[in-house]
Amino acid sequence: MSATGHGYLHRKDDVLARLRRIEGQARGLQRMVDEEQYCIDILTQVSAMTKALQAVSISLLEDHMNHCVADAARAGDAEGRAKVSEAVEAIARLVRA
Repeated sequence: MSATGHGYLHRKDDVLARLRRIEGQARGLQRMVDEEQYCIDILTQVSAMTKALQAVSISLLEDHMNHCVADAARAGDAEGRAKVSEAVEAIARLVRA
């Protein structure tokens, strides 16, 4: 964590707004299934929601790299390597998802 907080804090409102839209998309998907809408239409909305989640993930990862990883690298080799490893593990989880 940087001296000023987590990297995403300067865009916290934006991140929260995006997550609220995704929450709305999830409710919309539930409604579509409840209303027995066409499978392909539901899958199209699932794809849109997935892309929205990926965009939030990339944004958070970028902030993490620019703040937490960069700060740790300046602090020292061991701390920097630990943060890079942490970021690599997070990227691997995103790629597998």
